[in-house]
Amino acid sequence: MNRIFDNTQIAFALKTKSQLERAYLLFKMIGNQKLVSIGTTLTNFALKLHLPVEGLIRATVFDHFCGGVNEQDCLKVVDEMFTKGVSSVLDYSVEGKEEEVQFDATLAMTLKTIEFASQNKAIPFAVFKPTGLGRFYLYEKLGEKKPLTSSENSEWSRVVDRFDRICKSAHDKNVLLLIDGEESWMQDAADDLVINMMQKYNKQKAIISNTLQMYRWDRLDYLKKIHQKASEENFFVGMKIVRGAYMEKENKRALEKGYPSPICESKEATDKNYNEALSYMMQHLDKMMIFAGTHNEESSYLLMDLMQKNSISKNDSRIWFGQLYGMSDNISYNLAANGFNNAKYLPFGPVRDVMPYLIRRAQENTSVAGQTSRELYMLNKERERRKKSIN
Repeated sequence: MNRIFDNTQIAFALKTKSQLERAYLLFKMIGNQKLVSIGTTLTNFALKLHLPVEGLIRATVFDHFCGGVNEQDCLKVVDEMFTKGVSSVLDYSVEGKEEEVQFDATLAMTLKTIEFASQNKAIPFAVFKPTGLGRFYLYEKLGEKKPLTSSENSEWSRVVDRFDRICKSAHDKNVLLLIDGEESWMQDAADDLVINMMQKYNKQKAIISNTLQMYRWDRLDYLKKIHQKASEENFFVGMKIVRGAYMEKENKRALEKGYPSPICESKEATDKNYNEALSYMMQHLDKMMIFAGTHNEESSYLLMDLMQKNSISKNDSRIWFGQLYGMSDNISYNLAANGFNNAKYLPFGPVRDVMPYLIRRAQENTSVAGQTSRELYMLNKERERRKKSIN
């Protein structure tokens, strides 16, 4: 397999010199765990006191990791990336809400992004988080098989209705829909709900896709179980395959509550789990759609190799690669330049409301071994290349 991910000229073609320098400085800071911790505390403190820091946040970390404050604001980034063949997944990244009015606002915004995507070929996907549509506690209680109260049943019915309205809209407008994964102790209820949506709307093809976090050791068996169900009941399975985003919380909760951690015993075990999921889905592509959400170059090469060995065209609509905006441009743009389907998750929302997402992004980069150093290496390589090309 041709090793394509070291081409920084392609990776950073859209970045001006100042944007390149800002990205390099930003990842330098993110690489310092103590600095991230202090910065997180100060940012939260400033926002709680309503200090005028939003302009500074927007000019630095927000503009690097987010597309804009609303969907129209994202269009410049969407169109720019698409000139290089990279599509967008508009992600309304407002997290941690607990009230019905806020869930209805997320519903309205998600429906709006589906409509927006249906009119723009650069945006083939829409996305939402299950807890964007209902309280975490409800998912958790259902996952634990505890009975809901009368008022909670009514509340859950509204969650189901929000799910259904979004999935129906995606189906009717032929927009692919990704449903994000969250913490394991709420995921069972979300999984059951997503399966119901697949049964209803994935009769012709995989419009609705769930998310498998492969740092969980049980997810490969779950994938096989869902594939079996789909084969028996004649619907298609869409899956976004990721490594996972809540490892520290998962291990901490398991330790506190005295149950076995759902997380794989090592990074190597997670990598093996992830790659086996890709291989399994490739063997059953007649019933599946893969969205390989990864910043891991070796997993990307594996999927490229599997496609080649199975004579699957690079732009087969059932296979997508995906990365987060502001990260792994060497993977995204080189995949697109070589003819593969690739989409960037493009978060958006009001600066203040998106801060939990941005803080999580910084903390994850700090904790994931090798990610920040790889970003810095690629950015510095391009800086040096540009200096030499001038001289």
